Amino acid sequence: MTMSRQIEKALFDALLNLSDVGLREAFLEQACGNNTALRKRMEVLLLAHEQTVRFFDMEPLQAGIVKNVVEKVDYNPPEEKSRSLEEANAYIGRYKLVERMGEGGFGVVYLAEQEEPVWRKVALKIIRLGMDTERVISRFEMERQALAMMNHPHIAQVLDAGATETGRPYFVMELVLGVRITEYCDQHKLDIGKRIELFIQVCMAIQHAHQKGIIHRDIKPSNVLVTLHDEVATPKVIDFGIAKAIEGHLVKEGTAILQEQLIGTPAYMSPEQAETGGRDVDTRSDIYSLGALLHTLLVGRPAFDADQLQELSVEKIRRLVSEHQPLPPSKALLSLAPEELAKVAANRNCEPARLIRLLRGDLDWIVAKAMERNRQRRYATVNGLAIDLQRFLRCEPVSARPPNRLYQFQMLVRRNWVAFMAGLAVAAALMIGFGVSTWLYLREREARREQAQLLALAQQSEILTHAAFSVRDGKNEEANNLLKQIVKPPERPSLDGVSAFRAIGDWLALQERWKEAARCYVNLIHLDQLDQWGSVTLDYQACAVLLMETGDLSAYAQFCRTTAERYAGETNGDAAGRILKSCLLRPPDADLNSALQPLGKTAERWFARNASNQWAAIPVSLWYYRCGDYKAAAQFALSKEGQSDLSAATATGCAILGMALFHEGRVEEARENLARARKIVETGFATRWGATGSLGSWYDWVFARILLREAEHSFQRI
Repeated sequence: MTMSRQIEKALFDALLNLSDVGLREAFLEQACGNNTALRKRMEVLLLAHEQTVRFFDMEPLQAGIVKNVVEKVDYNPPEEKSRSLEEANAYIGRYKLVERMGEGGFGVVYLAEQEEPVWRKVALKIIRLGMDTERVISRFEMERQALAMMNHPHIAQVLDAGATETGRPYFVMELVLGVRITEYCDQHKLDIGKRIELFIQVCMAIQHAHQKGIIHRDIKPSNVLVTLHDEVATPKVIDFGIAKAIEGHLVKEGTAILQEQLIGTPAYMSPEQAETGGRDVDTRSDIYSLGALLHTLLVGRPAFDADQLQELSVEKIRRLVSEHQPLPPSKALLSLAPEELAKVAANRNCEPARLIRLLRGDLDWIVAKAMERNRQRRYATVNGLAIDLQRFLRCEPVSARPPNRLYQFQMLVRRNWVAFMAGLAVAAALMIGFGVSTWLYLREREARREQAQLLALAQQSEILTHAAFSVRDGKNEEANNLLKQIVKPPERPSLDGVSAFRAIGDWLALQERWKEAARCYVNLIHLDQLDQWGSVTLDYQACAVLLMETGDLSAYAQFCRTTAERYAGETNGDAAGRILKSCLLRPPDADLNSALQPLGKTAERWFARNASNQWAAIPVSLWYYRCGDYKAAAQFALSKEGQSDLSAATATGCAILGMALFHEGRVEEARENLARARKIVETGFATRWGATGSLGSWYDWVFARILLREAEHSFQRI
């Protein structure tokens, strides 16, 4: 250090010991005399020192003014300028500087190459020119020593340390070449379990740092990088303690700086860190940030929207972080748009509904406890957070859940252990004998009843299967005799029995034995084995026309109510159309009509994408007709013009069109369409659809005939 630099340092240290402004002015006047350059440098250094002490108490505009003043004043001595580190291929010790990676008001980070005793790339951090005061250097040195004490596989290691010729300290760290932990998890579509396993390793690294007395204060995805070692993903935590070391923060690519007043990233910042500008934090601040990082790993976005925070003022950010508890992960997922939720679930190799169920419960409680606004209610240590996550992975109870009634009862027992044990012994002596004997009796009775049900089920399923084969082979009389042996259809037939039910129901319907066929299909639609929309909606359509043909209108009304309730949220347009047709064979009441509105809209959207499908317009046309919009009903029904003259769909469309035209006063056109529908229906029933091919199943023809009867009945009243 040169003599002039030593004099400047001695003067500056003396000025720091004078708290009174007047005494400082008098001392400067006497010490500097006519040396205006020396006085100007002392004033600049004092201003920079005051900035470090009061920086976080300033308004944003004031902070900017101070920074501009400091940057505009040239206070670097000539000998320091000659050693500018920004020169290409400059050296610091045995390290060759390659490029600047980041910088801030107090420090600079370079990508460097170590050339001896081995060649490797490293990250070199050095105090910025002009900030090398004794106080800053001392704190920087203390932090450098603390970082060097850390030795953990998931922390970027400090490799070397030293000082430049002018006394500016630096330290060299392991260069971590990896991707953000959130990006790595999404790129590899890691499920929730794998993400938590990676996160637990991060927790172990932070716990190690806390044991060494180091608080990170800026935990976020960009400071947790994942690299591959022998094809094994290894997270590395970087940028430990820089803010604490130099009372500022490093500007790196991807690091959020908010008007130079908040140390850390607002989306991951604890309430106490936001309120005090980072001066009153402890290890629980890192626990909050870890909870925010876990929330991002689970949900795909931070608990607080980073883009929204950038648009807010400092005070609003402090108020938001301090006063608002973020949504738990499962509710945050529910707030996403369907497209975004599907993308988030796909990145976690999971279905959206299952992902929400997986996060709801223990993970919600764990994240909520880690991100508690009151730090006294957070996990006491990072190790506690990691243990709870390990318990979740092992399907064990977690400590984050609040005590429930069972837990309160356990505490009561512990407080009154002697009295409870005495009462339990007396109660046990009275109840054990009675309870065991009762249990054995009930178990035996249930076993006998289940055995009888299984035997009856096997017999009835066998009869149904034989009857189905008889139907297939055209042995109608044999099938009739077999069906007479079944007094009551089985409640839980096998899958083979289900297929037999459908085959026999179709056979009975073709013989116009409506009541017997209706019994088959009523049983079909109540079976759990049929819970697939393709089969179920066809069975519902068949059941609806059978109930109408039996004349049991009350049973049909009940059928419509339960069907509309079950399929209220149906999003498949084809299935929605079938349910509409099933429930609109009669004019609906107000409640049923309201319940069917969403299905009508879904069917209409389906028709827009499948306009060439002859059946796609039928439910939409019928729905508009039942709603009283006869013009729209006629418009959709007209789309059937030009179709086959031997098609159940054409007959149905002509019937609906005739009724709609009749209500619009176009009676002659209505008669023409009804005549066409009548001719098609009579031909179809006369031939038993033997030559129609794919122009309609039996229930489609019965559906057309029911609507035709309704239309002709309307004409008879005029």
